[in-house]
Amino acid sequence: MAQPKPNHPNRRRMRGFEAAASLVANPIRAVGETRGFAVARLLTHWAEVVGPEIAAHSRPVKISHGKSFGATLTLLVPGARAPLIEMQLPRIREKVNACYGFNAVSRIVLTQTAPVGFAEGQAQFTAAPARKPAAPDPACQARAEQLAAGFPDSALAAAIRQLALNTLSRRDASDRKANS
Repeated sequence: MAQPKPNHPNRRRMRGFEAAASLVANPIRAVGETRGFAVARLLTHWAEVVGPEIAAHSRPVKISHGKSFGATLTLLVPGARAPLIEMQLPRIREKVNACYGFNAVSRIVLTQTAPVGFAEGQAQFTAAPARKPAAPDPACQARAEQLAAGFPDSALAAAIRQLALNTLSRRDASDRKANS
């Protein structure tokens, strides 16, 4: 019986487990290159490149290559932080060029806007603080016990009791509102 050749085109290449970074490296590089980023590390490790203080208030958007030597890096910065970031532009430029390994960026342009999109900048809704439920009216409680007594299963009786209490309490509250 003949053994298949190791480089046979129909044979699947067995690679075993691969790191996720190696699987997504090419697509990420391709997307980064469409925005002018030859080094994806500038996007993925922005906080490490420029430091956490600057990275907290800025985000690289694109690098455009003009006719002259050197590229222009565009940063997204909140309007109130723009003057503070602008004072640090020479240091940011040095750190970015150190990431590239040569003097790739000659200018940095700030775009003053929110650094988060619509989906990321949504308001956070928190639940209202839990209030202690008021004690049910004794008449409602007696009526709920009377309704639950007709069921032989204790779990079902407890559920019917709770349902009756909730319904009767609401009805009682709405009657009080109507009378006032």
